[in-house]
Amino acid sequence: MREEFNIYCDESCHLENDLHKAMVLGAVWCPKDKSYEINKRIREIKVKHLLNPGFEIKWNKIGQKKIDFYEELINYFFDDDDLHFRALVIRNKAKLNHPDFNQTHDDFYYKMYFDLLKVILDPECGYNIYLDIKDTRSQEKVDKLKEVLRNSHYDFSEQIIKKIQQVRSHEIEILQLSDLFTGAVSYLHRGLNTSTGKLKLINRIKQRSRYSLLSSTLYRESKMNIFVWRSRREKEG
Repeated sequence: MREEFNIYCDESCHLENDLHKAMVLGAVWCPKDKSYEINKRIREIKVKHLLNPGFEIKWNKIGQKKIDFYEELINYFFDDDDLHFRALVIRNKAKLNHPDFNQTHDDFYYKMYFDLLKVILDPECGYNIYLDIKDTRSQEKVDKLKEVLRNSHYDFSEQIIKKIQQVRSHEIEILQLSDLFTGAVSYLHRGLNTSTGKLKLINRIKQRSRYSLLSSTLYRESKMNIFVWRSRREKEG
């Protein structure tokens, strides 16, 4: 029997002309048989901090309040050996030149998703990938990503990529955790500093991970894996 994992994916500022400098794709993953226990534990942390169990964790909603709650979530992530996070960062979308590579921004988006996931995927295991529903083209994205991943891994029997499914983030706590970490990495790489609360949480992630979050980690780092992608223009100077 193949060991199965669930991967919960989120994205920040991924649109081509959204006026945001950096683009980040992120994923939290865990063993499938641990997902119920982890979602339950996150709901318990919500209740401990006097929040409704249905309260949705979202980076964009973070202000000065509930910082203790978010810090406990971050600590829980780092203390649970079953939880892992990887982010792929495109530092400056303005330096992308899609025509040079005969591609659209959508083509680039799927290439980056492959680069995000290829480090996570083990051909001896099976994976269920969950994407947050964000726009009317979500199903198209799911179908394209499934095609790209299965073809790249010669997974014609669908044993590695078991399924890719759209879900609503307010229903799955682990996906909300992906939103939290992806949002933190995005905020840092966009050079924002207007929220004291968000900066405090970013510093907590830096402390627990022992990484700056601004540079790529080692390829095989499994807890907090960061890959800062560089375009040819950036490499050339």
